[in-house]
Amino acid sequence: MAGSVLGAALQLQQQALWPLPAYAAMLLAAMLALWVLARLRRRGGRSTGLLALMLGVALAFAAVGMRAVLCAEGALDPALEGRDLQVIGVVAQMPQRGEGALRFRLDVESARWAGKDASPDAPGPSRWPTRLALGWYAENTGLWARPARIGGQAPVASVPAELHAGERWRMTVRLRAPHGNLNPHGFDYELLMWEQGVRAAGYVRTGSNDVPPERLGSTWQHPVERAREAVRDAVFERVADKRLAGVIAALVTGDQGAIDRADWDIFRATGVAHLMSISGLHITMFAWLAAALVGALWRRSTRGMLWWPSPHAALVGGVLLATLYALFSGWGVPSQRTVSMLATVALLRLTGRRWPAPNVWLGTCTVVVALDPWALMQAGFWLSFVAVGVLFATDSGESPAGRTSLVARLLRMLREQWVVTLALAPLTLLLFQQVSLVGLLANVLAIPWVTLVVTPLAMLGVAIPPSWDLAAWAVQVLAWFLQWLAGWPLATISTGAPPAWLALCGVAGGVLLAMRLPLALRALGLPLLLSALLWQPARPAAGEFDLLAADIGQGNAVLVRTAHHALLYDTGPRYSLESDAGLRVLVPLLRALDVRLDTLVLSHRDADHTGGAPAVLAMQPQAGLRSSIEDTHPLQDLRQSDRCVAGQQWEWDGVRFDFLHPVASDYETAAKPNAISCVLRIGNGRASALLAGDIERNQESALVQREPGLRVDLLLAPHHGSKTSSSALLLDTLKPGIVFVQAGYRNRFGHPAEEVRKRYEARGIPVVDSPHCGAVGWQSVSPKEWKCERTAARRYWQHQQ
Repeated sequence: MAGSVLGAALQLQQQALWPLPAYAAMLLAAMLALWVLARLRRRGGRSTGLLALMLGVALAFAAVGMRAVLCAEGALDPALEGRDLQVIGVVAQMPQRGEGALRFRLDVESARWAGKDASPDAPGPSRWPTRLALGWYAENTGLWARPARIGGQAPVASVPAELHAGERWRMTVRLRAPHGNLNPHGFDYELLMWEQGVRAAGYVRTGSNDVPPERLGSTWQHPVERAREAVRDAVFERVADKRLAGVIAALVTGDQGAIDRADWDIFRATGVAHLMSISGLHITMFAWLAAALVGALWRRSTRGMLWWPSPHAALVGGVLLATLYALFSGWGVPSQRTVSMLATVALLRLTGRRWPAPNVWLGTCTVVVALDPWALMQAGFWLSFVAVGVLFATDSGESPAGRTSLVARLLRMLREQWVVTLALAPLTLLLFQQVSLVGLLANVLAIPWVTLVVTPLAMLGVAIPPSWDLAAWAVQVLAWFLQWLAGWPLATISTGAPPAWLALCGVAGGVLLAMRLPLALRALGLPLLLSALLWQPARPAAGEFDLLAADIGQGNAVLVRTAHHALLYDTGPRYSLESDAGLRVLVPLLRALDVRLDTLVLSHRDADHTGGAPAVLAMQPQAGLRSSIEDTHPLQDLRQSDRCVAGQQWEWDGVRFDFLHPVASDYETAAKPNAISCVLRIGNGRASALLAGDIERNQESALVQREPGLRVDLLLAPHHGSKTSSSALLLDTLKPGIVFVQAGYRNRFGHPAEEVRKRYEARGIPVVDSPHCGAVGWQSVSPKEWKCERTAARRYWQHQQ
C-alpha cells in the first residue's frame, strides 16, 4: 500500500509525460515481477519487503502515467482556440451564478463551425474536448473594468438565461486552453481543470451576429447534480439572508461557492473553515444516524433478521447511505477519505478481522489515491490524512470501556483538538501562510454546534423546509461568536511559506510534543516546530534588490524588494465583479513571501493597474500610496495618495528609487490616463530597472529628452507591449538587457504586438512574457538572468504554448 501512494506521488513530479507504450511496458514488467515474487514467497523464500515496495512504486507510477496520457489526449486542439464553435451538449454540474455571470460545465455531444467559419463546405472540427468550463456573461458586465467600480457600487447587470444541470443546449462558444496564472505558492488552476476532466475553457457568444443559445430540452443525465441544484436553490428561496443561506447550502450540497467571501475570511481567521464544507465529521455523523435508522427498521422485519443479523445490516446500510450523501455533496477529498475509512472498518468487522489503526489509515489513503491520484496535490488531502494520522500516532490506546463520564469525554475531545491544532500548524503555514491563534477555542465550541445542531437541521430541511429557518438561526449565533473571536488582537499570525522539508519537520515536532512520551523526548519536538514557525524567506543583501513580475493576466503588478523594504508597482486587473488580482494572486503571494509593503505605487487609474488595490491596501494598512489618480478617485477614500512627480527620489538599503514621469504640468495637459503613468527607475549603481506603466510614444520621447543618458538592465514593457509604445527611440536610448511583458493569455488587445516584438528582437533584447513564463523573477546581482515560474515548477498538466 505504501508503494502505491509513493509511486503516484513520484509520477506527479514528472515535467512531461512519457509515451503510452513506455508506461505500459513498465506496468507489465512490474506486474510480472510481483507475480514471481509472490510465487517465491509461497515456496518459502526470504523476506523481500524492500523489493516488494519498489515494485509497488513502479506499478503505481506506470498506472497513473497511463491514466495521465489518456487524459492528455482530450486536450484542446490549438487550431480551435479563438474560433467560434456551435456546440450541442448537456450541462454536467449545477451552475454557479455570480453578479451578472453564470459559470457551468458542459459535456459536448457535437460541434461544428460557427460565425464566419460556418460555411456549408466546412467539414467542421475533427475532434473537440468532451467537457468545457464555460462562462455566460450578462450584456453590460464590461462595466466592471471601469475605475469607478473600485470602492463604489457594482453596476446593475442583466442576468443570463436560466440554465440547469441535465439540460441539453445548443450554443455558440469561443474556446481556449485552460491557461491559469502561475505564481510562487499560488493556486494551480490548470491542475483543478485537469483533475475535473476539463480540457478547454471559454464563454458563450451572445453578440448581435451570433445565433442565440437555445435550450433543446431536459435529459436524464446527471441526476445527482440536478438534485443538488434543486436543494441549493430551495435553500436560497427559503432563507432570506443570502449569507446564512450560503452556509446552509454548503453544508447540505457541498457548494462552497455559495458561501460569501467575507464569511470565508472569518472562518479562516478562526480556524473553522473545515466545518463549513462537507467534512469527515459530517459524513461520519450521517453514517451513524443512517446505521441507527437502518438497524431499527431491520429489527422490525422477522424475515430480514433471519436472513442477516441486524448489526451487519445497520453497518452496511450506514456506509451505503453515507456514500450516497458524499456523492450528493460533491465527492470531495474529505468525503472520499471518510467513506473509504468507513468502508474499510465495515469490511473488517464483517469478515471478523482486526487491523491496526495505521494499516486502516494507510489503506484508506491508498484507496483515495487510486480513485484520484491528483488529490495528492490538494491541501485538503494532506490536512485530512495528516490530522487522522496524528490522532493515531498520539492515541494512548485506552478505549473508553464501560461507562465513561461526560467530563472525561469532553477532556478527550479537547485533547484531540489540541493535538491536531498543534501538529497541523506548520503544515497550515506551508499551505496557507496563516494560522489561527483562536482556532482551538473556536473549534471547541464550533465543532459540536455545527455537527450536532447546524448540520442536522440543515439536512432535515431537505424533507422539512422550516428546519432551514432554525438552521439559519443556529448559523447566525455561530457567526456572532466567530466575528467576536476574529476581532481579537493577534487572532491570526502569518509567516512566509517554509520549504516542504521544513514544514515536515514542523509537523514531526508538533506530533512529538503531543505524544504520550517522557517529557525529555517530547521537548525534542519544540525546536522542530519553532524552526517551521519562525522561518523567514531570504531577502536581498544590502545594496541589492530583486523584482518579481507576478502572473496576473492582462495588467501590471511588480514586487520590488530590498534588504529591509518592499514596494509594489500596480495591483493588476479586476477579473469579474467578484474577483480581482489582489484577492486571487497578490494577497496570497505577499503573505507567502512574508512581505510588509512600505509603498504601493499605482501608475495610473486604469483598472488593469488598480483592480487589486482595495484588497492589497486592506492587507497592508501601513503601506503608503503614491499614484497619478485624481483626487476624486474612489481609492482616495481607502488611502490618501501622494502624487508622483518626476524628480521625486528616495533611497532604501543602498538602492535608489526615482520617479522620471510625469512632470507636474502633465497633470493639467494629459488627454488620457496613460499619459500620466508613474514611471519608476530603481538602481544601485551596478544594475537598474525601469517600470514604465502605460506611457506611449509621446511620453517616451519626452522621457528620453529629459534623461538622454538613461540606461537600464531591465525594462517593464510600456503599455504591455502595445504598438503605440516601445518606440525605437526609447529602446535605442535605454538599451535594456531584458524586457518583461505582463499581458493576459490570448488577450483581446494582441499584446505584445508583433511589430513591437520584432523591434525588440532586431536589437537582440530578450522578451519574456507572462503567458509563456508565468511569474518572472529577476535579481540585481545577476542582471542578465531571470527565472520563469512556469519552467521552474513545470508539471505535465500545465499548459505550454
